Amino acid sequence: MPVTDPRSATLVPRGFDPHPVTGTGFISPVPPGSGWPGDCADATTPVARSAADVVSLAAAASSTAELDAAVSVCRACPRLVQWRESVAVSGRRASYADQPYWGRPVPSFGDPAAPVLVVGLAPAAHGANRTGRMFTGDRSGDWLFAALHRAGYATTPEAVAAGDGLELTGLRIVAGVHCAPPGNQPSPTERRSCAPWLVAELRLAQPQLRSVLALGGIAWEATLSAATAAGWAVPRPKPRFGHGATAQLVRPDGRPVDLVGSYHVSQQNTFTGRLTEPMLDAVIARL
Repeated sequence: MPVTDPRSATLVPRGFDPHPVTGTGFISPVPPGSGWPGDCADATTPVARSAADVVSLAAAASSTAELDAAVSVCRACPRLVQWRESVAVSGRRASYADQPYWGRPVPSFGDPAAPVLVVGLAPAAHGANRTGRMFTGDRSGDWLFAALHRAGYATTPEAVAAGDGLELTGLRIVAGVHCAPPGNQPSPTERRSCAPWLVAELRLAQPQLRSVLALGGIAWEATLSAATAAGWAVPRPKPRFGHGATAQLVRPDGRPVDLVGSYHVSQQNTFTGRLTEPMLDAVIARL
């Protein structure tokens, strides 16, 4: 028998949990094509089950929607698949125990024709792995979206979950790794396996791309590696990461793309004052 969710007054079948915005019931992890807001995939979306599959599917993507769909069903890294799904089923945080967890790779989010990319590291276990959208549902995202709203890129300063109406204009958020990793630490092999998705992001963004913001040293390294793999000219010696560091990458058509570094918006940085709101606003203004 279905039960009524008191927050939404909708009928939710037993074994399902109500989406925090729409109230629709979902199982966890969320199956492709089951109606989750913003889900580009369905039962026919090809699934990458190895690093070689990632290479071929990333290269074949002809649009950001096609790329997002393929990313969101990827199963190429067994350790990450096991971790993200176990968190979604039995490892939920108590405060979210009554919510469904996305539990799949988190696709990129934002304007498909954006001249600016923001590169993060990986989804948080109880943030994007729960909400299904990059940097959504945790303190890091609170900082980032508030700053993007101040800069005019985000329609609202708050991000709750996919389906909350938040939109980005002129900017797209991507990642070096699309699955939540144990301890927030993807292995070098997992980072390499996921890298072709970022190469595809650069390829699809190339016609209009003018700048990239790398949040943290790993995102900085991932961006430089992806640019090299995409055939872009990267300075030598390799530019070093730092907050406010810059480097100029050159696309194959000869047009430059500015790479800007920022300390990550993690609580480790924001709680300690290593990264402040004025510091974050300053690097975003340089985009």
